[in-house]
Amino acid sequence: MQQKVTILNKRDEKLVGVLHDTKSQKLVVLCHGFRSTKEFDIMVNVASALENEGISAFRFDFSGNGESEGLFHFGNYSSEVEDLRSVIDYFQEINRSTVAILGHSKGGNVVLLYASKYHDIPAVVNISGRYDLKKGLEERIGKNFLEKINKEGYIDIKKRTGEVDYRVTKESIMERLNTNMHEACLSIDEKCRVLTVHGSEDEVIPVEDAVEFDKIIRNHRLKIIQGANHGYSSHQDELVSAVLPFIKELNALTI
Repeated sequence: MQQKVTILNKRDEKLVGVLHDTKSQKLVVLCHGFRSTKEFDIMVNVASALENEGISAFRFDFSGNGESEGLFHFGNYSSEVEDLRSVIDYFQEINRSTVAILGHSKGGNVVLLYASKYHDIPAVVNISGRYDLKKGLEERIGKNFLEKINKEGYIDIKKRTGEVDYRVTKESIMERLNTNMHEACLSIDEKCRVLTVHGSEDEVIPVEDAVEFDKIIRNHRLKIIQGANHGYSSHQDELVSAVLPFIKELNALTI
């Protein structure tokens, strides 16, 4: 059964999500990526697959994305970690225990950062997260972005139509540049099990990033899906097949 749930974050903004409810007290929370939503194929397909296995799942929109309230901000990693915290706290208060958090792309970074800060989740699934956040910025916001942002204070990213899609501020750039995934991953509790899944043909974040995560996360498993791109557009079944056994193995999870 699917039902819409609204949760207040710490800024009193409404976060909107969909609960795939199997009546299990154990829950998996799913986090979307950059400029995405809870309706992205990966979110819907993984949540539905968990539901079919008797595992409750909750996919939601971060503040400023999808149906949730708030303004969209570039970067915003620490804020999204706190959004995730608000979701986990909400379900804890109604006796639903989050046994795993799963994120795709930027959402993968968010779930790893969460685990490095809060040591209350038994398992993390990082799907195609970025290891070095200093990379990928030129492709997103253009060359010489630091020079431009120091001069103007912001960069407006425009759609093909010419209208402004979103604004990148100096503050948001600096937050991303100062977010160190290497250090964060070293802070993840050794008891927390982490699965990283990455496509061998990822055109946005190179598969080498997954290998770097594998080197430094202590309780880690790596799964490379051959031929898959960043959105797993032709490899949804393979992605689900990589994630499901890992979550079902959790000793804390009653299926």
